[in-house]
Amino acid sequence: QVQLVESGGGLVQPGGSLRLSCAASGSIRSLNVMAWYRQAPGKERELVATITSNGDPNYVDSVKGRFTISRDNAKKTVYLQMNSLKPEDTAVYYCKADARAYWDRERDYWGQGTQVTVSS
Repeated sequence: QVQLVESGGGLVQPGGSLRLSCAASGSIRSLNVMAWYRQAPGKERELVATITSNGDPNYVDSVKGRFTISRDNAKKTVYLQMNSLKPEDTAVYYCKADARAYWDRERDYWGQGTQVTVSS
């Protein structure tokens, strides 16, 4: 089994910054594509950013130029640096990993979510 633990959420003013972390643990054979999603009240969960095992990133248009996804394979951790935050960025942010545990096939694993609130 693979476990994902998120941290770094909180309350920040518009224009501020936050750095989210997601650390993977467990009987991990491989960590492949990792991603950040978010879900605001009354809205569907949306994909924010993805990063391959080699570090190639992709972003949804609404965060391009403001957010940066990165990963540290030695630490089995993915990060989301969020700059120039806007009130519309307010949401619960979820980490997802395409991973394979020992004695199992590749599956999607999800973190518990961390609240990000952007408000003055």
